[in-house]
This record gives sequence, structure tokens and C-alpha cells, in this order.
Amino acid sequence: MSQASHSGPHKPELRLWLRLLTCTNVVEGEIRRRLRRDFATTLPRFDLLAQLDRSSSGLTMTELSNRMMVSNGNLTGLADRLVADGLVKRHPDPKDGRSTRLKLTAQGKLRFDAMTPAHEGWVNHMLDGLDEEEIQHLHDLLGKLKSSALDSPAL
Repeated sequence: MSQASHSGPHKPELRLWLRLLTCTNVVEGEIRRRLRRDFATTLPRFDLLAQLDRSSSGLTMTELSNRMMVSNGNLTGLADRLVADGLVKRHPDPKDGRSTRLKLTAQGKLRFDAMTPAHEGWVNHMLDGLDEEEIQHLHDLLGKLKSSALDSPAL
């Protein structure tokens, strides 16, 4: 295949996909960098703490992996380190004696609460170029895209 066939105009769908991917990577990369710089933590740690902060009864590893869209295996080491750091504690699951639930400790809650205003500020700053109406419109369009992607048949 010649080089020229790669340099022609792309279909709008492909250009949109590449733009979405670029925006995601730029925003995520900046948040990762700032979490490391300002809080000596990682985005996966922040995300796990955020999920636990939303659930006062705690979450099982399966619930966490579903919410975070990662495998249980990927979460195990992360959870172990957060437990070792005193930010998360394992509790027996009252509904299933074979299972445990992860919950934030008081220290974990304080640590997460210290990060959330900064995180929100970073996101707000990165979206400053859009007004409220544009943000709402983009949110609606991305919701429509999400539904379309979830409804599309497997190839």
C-alpha cells in the first residue's frame, strides 16, 4: 500500500474517535501528573479511594472492578498497598462470609478529602474554554455516543 493512501482525508467518524482519544489522553495525563506532584499518589489510587468514598458500606473487589472497569487481579495489589498504607481496611461481608468488603479508614477519608478540591479545580480549569451551554451540549452528545457504542452489534 502506498504512503499516499495513508495521508488522505479521514472519515469524520475516525477523526472524531482520534479527537476523543487525544482529549482523554491529554486530560488524564495532566491529572496523573498533578496527583503525583501535589499528593505523591497515582490516578488508580485516587480512583479506588473515590469509589470507596461513594459507598459507606464498602465494596467487594468484584464491585470495585466493575465500577473501575479493570480486572480483580489489577485491583488486588493496589488494594493491598492501600491497606498497608492505612487508607483502606478489609471487613467481612455480612451478606457473604466468603467475601470481604473494602472501606475507607478515617485516614483514607481525610486523604481523599484533601485531594478532591484540587482534582475538581484541575478539571474545571481544563474545561475553562467551554461555557456552561457548550459543556451541557457536549455532555449530551457524549451520552448519545455512549448509547450508540453500547447498542452497536459485535463485529
